[in-house]
Amino acid sequence: MKLKNLLVAFVSALFLLAAGDPKSGESKVTVCSACHGADGNSVVGLWPSLAGQNEKYLLKQLRLVKSGDRVIDSMVGLLDNLDDSDLEDISAFYASKKNKVGQVEESKLELGRKLYYAGNLEKGVPSCSACHSPRGLGNGPAAYPLLSGQQPDYVAKALKDYRSGARINEDPSKIMAAIAYKLDDTEIEALSSFVHGLY
Repeated sequence: MKLKNLLVAFVSALFLLAAGDPKSGESKVTVCSACHGADGNSVVGLWPSLAGQNEKYLLKQLRLVKSGDRVIDSMVGLLDNLDDSDLEDISAFYASKKNKVGQVEESKLELGRKLYYAGNLEKGVPSCSACHSPRGLGNGPAAYPLLSGQQPDYVAKALKDYRSGARINEDPSKIMAAIAYKLDDTEIEALSSFVHGLY
């Protein structure tokens, strides 16, 4: 029994050591705030909100951007002088912030809700809530992102990039590409608006 407790304590300590420090991250996001907002809530539609984002997902994306495996033109070179502990701290900082939820456009509510919670069986589209949770909070251990409150223009662009194959840089993105390929523009716009107001 004591060995089991010791093992649990050791694994917990390793987890804590691997986690970023939000306080330290605050001093490292100055340049980020120009696009993502001072508290991680973007006010520009094409730039994603990072506030409340799952730390593991955000860290994974920052690593992909830094390595060049995920190319975002506006971020080229911004992470070059940061090491992995800096990326961990930045991820922890944004994860510690509260995301702001917007409103769904009334005309897109019904279709967006249907797709998010039930998918489209005829087209083979699964529900979004299966991976991103009923409230759009994502799945931290699986590194699936928070969608609640996300900027609709950003979500629409991401889905269209998945659909076209422009964004396939990791295994989960292959899943998204297979799903987005089956969505038309009307469905993408409805989903993007729906998650913006999802809470």
